[in-house]
Amino acid sequence: MAEKKLTFEENLAQLEVIVNELETGDVPLEKAMTAFQEGVKLSQTLEETLSQAEKAMAKVMADNGEEVPLDAEEQQ
Repeated sequence: MAEKKLTFEENLAQLEVIVNELETGDVPLEKAMTAFQEGVKLSQTLEETLSQAEKAMAKVMADNGEEVPLDAEEQQ
């Protein structure tokens, strides 16, 4: 069965749990390394999601229904 894709908020919450766990310092080295690697992957996923959202927000719909870059709309 396919894995459910987590939302941005779910990934962020998972990353926060990892960071809090690592900050306590009571984690065995092997577990800390695994958690750190998972945190890096989550961070990359979050950054990709934000980048895609930024690209989408940088476009607006023109009067004719076409997408145009936001800065081009301001110049008109």
